[in-house]
Amino acid sequence: MTGVTVSSTSMSPTTHQVWTRTRGLLLALVLIVVAGITMAALRSGDQHGSLDPRSADRNGSRAVAELLKDRGVSTRVVTTLAEATSAAGPGTTLLVAAPDVLTDQQQKSLHAATASSGGRTVLLAAGPASIGALAPGVHTETPAPVPARTPQCTLPAARNAGNADLGGERYIAEAPDTDTCYPSDGLPTLLRIGGPNNGDTVLLGSPDILYNHRLDKHGNASLALQILGSRTHLVWYLPSLSDSSAAEDSTGGDSASDSTFFDLIPSGWLWGTLQLALAAVLAAIWRARRLGPLVTERLPVAIRASESTEGRARLYRKVNARDRAASALRSATRTRLAPLLGVPPVDAHSPETLLPAVSAHLPNGDRDLKALLFGPAPADGNALIHLADQLDALEREVRTS
Repeated sequence: MTGVTVSSTSMSPTTHQVWTRTRGLLLALVLIVVAGITMAALRSGDQHGSLDPRSADRNGSRAVAELLKDRGVSTRVVTTLAEATSAAGPGTTLLVAAPDVLTDQQQKSLHAATASSGGRTVLLAAGPASIGALAPGVHTETPAPVPARTPQCTLPAARNAGNADLGGERYIAEAPDTDTCYPSDGLPTLLRIGGPNNGDTVLLGSPDILYNHRLDKHGNASLALQILGSRTHLVWYLPSLSDSSAAEDSTGGDSASDSTFFDLIPSGWLWGTLQLALAAVLAAIWRARRLGPLVTERLPVAIRASESTEGRARLYRKVNARDRAASALRSATRTRLAPLLGVPPVDAHSPETLLPAVSAHLPNGDRDLKALLFGPAPADGNALIHLADQLDALEREVRTS
């Protein structure tokens, strides 16, 4: 069995040609992916240890924990609801770093353990998802920016601290025994609610005063130390997804079974996928805008035929369109040979009519006229040049014979 060599054409390019044409797009996609991963890594680095009293990052809270330690207040970090509720007591301040991530059942259990404990509960940025269960009778309004605000209240801790970086959630309290401080448009961003047994609950609309990089600004450190240092023990509750109590919802069922696949994907990956899809669409539009049928139009200036021919030849060479170049050469040769051989123009491209006329005009020719005038595309550039030379020779021979 003899092997058959398949030559590449503009409609069926080789693997190397496909790589040459698409490597720019692939490089752009790789750069987008690398940039996305880099940005995600940088963002995750900024959030590492956020509000963690063991973290020295910008958004960590190690500085306030060290200051409390110097004043005789011990700080203990807990990550489960059981540890947090068991630690509640008259000599303890329980700080809840992210109350909105707690499930309904966790919120109810936490409130039941702290309501009459006689200690202090500090809720950071408690929003609509948790405020109803952890601070009954309190409602939230649209969050506000976090600039330096004045206390505008009689709470000693706020008056001693002065200006502080408060904002975020704004609260409306129905209970009479409350202190409302650092208002934004008339609504407080710090709220203290008195409770039984000399206990109380403090709501901070934003946690900014506890961040390492903000603690030394304005009266942030003073306010943080007075709020968190009113008892000798501070329990810092950082809710964790690994907490077994988070697996049960308010009906006692398994909340994980109700989660869909997309609920388990971090929001950052979803946004990243959307951005990559948008980039792919834009790249496709960019690549597709050069496609489409040729449009014939009158040129504004006269262009020499040689320049037009050279320009088209360069375009053919750039995309390795040897099939189209060979077809153009053969078609032009057949068109010029037809009147020389007495063949009507309509039959110039018909092998049944043109080939017998050429053979009759050149009876002693030993060349394969069918392959020359109607053959396949050349396999490479040298074969295309050889074809052009043969067509020129054939036309000269017909003209001079």
